[in-house]
Amino acid sequence: MKYSYPILFAMTLCAATVMAGPNRAIAGSDDIDLTQWKPPDIAAVGDDQIGALVKYGYALFTDTANEIGPAAPDQARRFSGNNLTCQNCHLQAGRQPYAMPLVGVWGQFPQYRPREGMVDTLESRINGCMERSMNGRVLPSESHEMRAFLAYMQWLSTGIPNGVKLVGAGTLRIKEPARKADLGHGAQVYFKVCATCHGANGLGQRAQTGAGYQFPPLWGPDSYNNGAGMSRLLTAAAFAMHNMPFGTAFNAPMLKAEDAYDVAAYINSHKRPEKANLEKDFPVRLQKPIDTPYGPYADDFSLEQHKFGPFGPIRAKAQELATMPRTAKAGEPDNGSTESDRAK
Repeated sequence: MKYSYPILFAMTLCAATVMAGPNRAIAGSDDIDLTQWKPPDIAAVGDDQIGALVKYGYALFTDTANEIGPAAPDQARRFSGNNLTCQNCHLQAGRQPYAMPLVGVWGQFPQYRPREGMVDTLESRINGCMERSMNGRVLPSESHEMRAFLAYMQWLSTGIPNGVKLVGAGTLRIKEPARKADLGHGAQVYFKVCATCHGANGLGQRAQTGAGYQFPPLWGPDSYNNGAGMSRLLTAAAFAMHNMPFGTAFNAPMLKAEDAYDVAAYINSHKRPEKANLEKDFPVRLQKPIDTPYGPYADDFSLEQHKFGPFGPIRAKAQELATMPRTAKAGEPDNGSTESDRAK
């Protein structure tokens, strides 16, 4: 008997879940705590048709530049516009908590996305990363690459129920200082902490072989564009504080909140590629995160303040305006952690 790809894939993952047994992270709770969850091991994936697709998705995720980057051997597969790798932001191949992990993300879609102002698919979310963080072009929905990305994400979510609350997803938000970011102090933090890996010029360190980087550029022509989530100060600061320098754990940060705040502002003050048509983002303006570094906005605060703070007055104004149209979560981030995870 023959099965279609979706049915065969579902059967494979169900079998893998049964064989893996219960994961202790969910014992006694309706939530999944990704800080305690043990994701599946790529080394255990088989060599059958489904396994090959999962492995290709893993390769796309961990070796993006060589697989689909601007120097990929097959010109038709040059989907990424820079030489970054997906796991530059989604650390440890999408497995690290509070580093925008992909564990469990399969069951979170379709979901409403404020940036698009509609219920979105996982395919569309992947392409958002391709056009923004990777500064490239969309993957056709039926392409081998898109199917491989989806297969990898579904496999990585093995054992996690659809729609469950994920603790450790997104980024662990910081309590930002009640002031404008200090770019001078941010520069000091950068040269003391970040420059060793990312270079004094912010252009990263190239890999010893092939395309890509050992440490990625944080600005310049080969970095993420200004429409990427990491171009927002609070998102970048949260990521930096709980994951950087490389190897840092979210529960043992090396950077203080004010240091992460200022260095994120310094990084994002530099020139980077620009994405077209950003004015179409967040059609419900009050759902636009307060640190989005491009307009238009629902308020009258300057572009400078939206980029570098202080954010308290903007947040208060967004909440005030929201009482009239009753817009939910006005000004909140669209890829951060939940309220219960907010840093105190």
